[in-house]
Amino acid sequence: MHKSETKINIQHNLKKVNIPFNKPYFSGKEGYNMTIAAQSGKISGNGYYTQKCHSFLEKKYSFKKVLLTTSCTDALEMSSLLIDIQPGDEVIVPSFTFVSTANAFILRGAKIVFADSEDKYPNIDAAKLEPLITKKTKAIVVVHYSGVACNMDEIMQIATKHNIFVIEDAAQAIDSYYKNKSLGSIGHLATFSFHETKNIISGEGGMLVINDENFLKRAEIIWEKGTNRAAFHRGEINKYGWVDIGSSYLPSEITAAFLFAQLEEIEDIQQKRKSIWESYFQKLKNLELQGHFDLQHIPEYATNNGHMFFLVAKNLNERVKLINFLKTNNIQAVFHYLPLHESDYYKNKHDGRPLANAIKFSNRIVRLPFYYSLEENEIDFICQKIHEFYK
Repeated sequence: MHKSETKINIQHNLKKVNIPFNKPYFSGKEGYNMTIAAQSGKISGNGYYTQKCHSFLEKKYSFKKVLLTTSCTDALEMSSLLIDIQPGDEVIVPSFTFVSTANAFILRGAKIVFADSEDKYPNIDAAKLEPLITKKTKAIVVVHYSGVACNMDEIMQIATKHNIFVIEDAAQAIDSYYKNKSLGSIGHLATFSFHETKNIISGEGGMLVINDENFLKRAEIIWEKGTNRAAFHRGEINKYGWVDIGSSYLPSEITAAFLFAQLEEIEDIQQKRKSIWESYFQKLKNLELQGHFDLQHIPEYATNNGHMFFLVAKNLNERVKLINFLKTNNIQAVFHYLPLHESDYYKNKHDGRPLANAIKFSNRIVRLPFYYSLEENEIDFICQKIHEFYK
């Protein structure tokens, strides 16, 4: 499917409106790249297109080293291995996040200490981190929710003071910045997602960013199943073998070829997504001024990468009614994370601290349809229905 795909004409046929939450974007060159990769005779990982993706991302975002992975979850698991998580180590993680953020460290035996969100934004509250740190704390994992930066200066200062690692879960944060620094370039390690719901996609896929030079060599070994195979292929050694723990974290060249086609279009993709975000904001801000809900307001130190558009309803009941109302008009709006500290798996392990803001955002966020091919008349229709609901 190309950019010129046929769009729903809402103005002429309202009865046939069907606006999903997400549609994958295709630049038109993915199939060509994948064919070239297949014809090359090498479709396993770390080939031509993998290296092109690595070079592109390292140069554009000033990452010290990038390794493509099969998912952001895998990149998080690699982070856990790199910082040598041992049973009993403590890792501070926001409660308002996807389960992978915590699971990657639990798999290595860590105790998760859940942190609350800020009052006005779902990001981790840096001002409340220090009391959570103990002698067992190994790392803080921050999640840049919807691609908007956490308060990284404060977080890095705390981490430096207590000699602990910072891992940026930047799954949603490609092409976003904190004070002119690319998200993912600030912490010791960072992870990204290229899942089909993200700005830049490869179906499934992710990457690990290594900013601490102490992890550079070992990261590549863990990535290659615990072997020094990558060094062998560069001609640095005359044979390779098993030298450390690791797993099969490399995506195939088919996946990398698809991803590179997306990366080549990143400027266009980002411009379009930001324009969609701005259109939503302009069409809904009067309802916010009237006190019906809160919209996203980006901190001065952060940028907006157009990953998603959400509003924060007054309460859970209103959120449910709004989503159902939009559904009756064939508009798929969705909520987001359930607070991990209240999950069936972890509620009996949590220390009992109330995390009110994590619960607030879990109960009240409404994410509106957001994808490259969303047309202005579709945005008009969605916003018209939201206005209708609040009348």
